[in-house]
Amino acid sequence: MYLLLSLLLLPQVINFLLALIPALILLGYFYRRDPRPEPRRTVTKAFLWGIASTLPAVVIEMLFTSLTPSGLHPLAAAAVRAFIIAALVEESCKMAVINKFIYQLPEFDEVNDGIVYTMAAGLGFAFLENILYSMNSSHPWSLLIMRGVTSVPLHGLASGLMGYYIGKSKFAQKDIRWIGLIWAVFYHGLYDFFLFTGTALAWLTIPLLLILYKHTRSKMDKAVQEDRDAYRL
Repeated sequence: MYLLLSLLLLPQVINFLLALIPALILLGYFYRRDPRPEPRRTVTKAFLWGIASTLPAVVIEMLFTSLTPSGLHPLAAAAVRAFIIAALVEESCKMAVINKFIYQLPEFDEVNDGIVYTMAAGLGFAFLENILYSMNSSHPWSLLIMRGVTSVPLHGLASGLMGYYIGKSKFAQKDIRWIGLIWAVFYHGLYDFFLFTGTALAWLTIPLLLILYKHTRSKMDKAVQEDRDAYRL
């Protein structure tokens, strides 16, 4: 009985690990580059809230999809689906949980913390999203491996970039979180748009991810310098 149960659960365990490991690798990469690493319990909390944010995002996306007019040109339909139904909804939900549950914590005491915590939330979102996708796939392992090197970095890096502006807002004279949301929606929406066209444009997701990585990494370097200049490090 135990052996049978183990065999039945093995595919689900593999799915879980294939969804989780890429998220942890990317989070660990940026976490180790934080000169004063955040408490792991708080990073885990942000990750879990990112998972939770997936659920309202799914509901809102279903609502927006039902309200989308039919008869749109294929490229227009792809743009609406990519930039509004997917990117705007998902990045807004990630930002909402960070604003609500992480932003006011005393551990959030550096600009760079915004990047780390918001990236953790984005990767939590990507983790559950991948689990949901794998449940509807006839080839879940290949799907999870592919998404592990594409959509997982997208979610983590776009959210991390947004997190710079969240962190900046906490220590600046004005609230510029909306700029971070615009950047996240831009990269996320453009990535999805390339895929949703169903054309050779999908190959452009690769250089886009490289550009997004450089953009996010440069903002992390800038955040660390700003924290040093303000004696927060």
